[in-house]
Amino acid sequence: MARKDFITGKKALSGNSRSHALNATKRKWNLNLQKIKVTDEKGKVMTIKVSARTLKTLKKNEELM
Repeated sequence: MARKDFITGKKALSGNSRSHALNATKRKWNLNLQKIKVTDEKGKVMTIKVSARTLKTLKKNEELM
């Protein structure tokens, strides 16, 4: 599974790291992915990766429990 949020589809961002001399080198901002176990409608348990922000939203709306 790629470094991607299973629910929202968010991926890592890319850009440049700038030095004091304004040299540009490529860098990447990865997601804070967490593994969680969820059950589907049939009762099957799945392990998925979601970002910490998505996990917070799921817990807030009590959709996870």
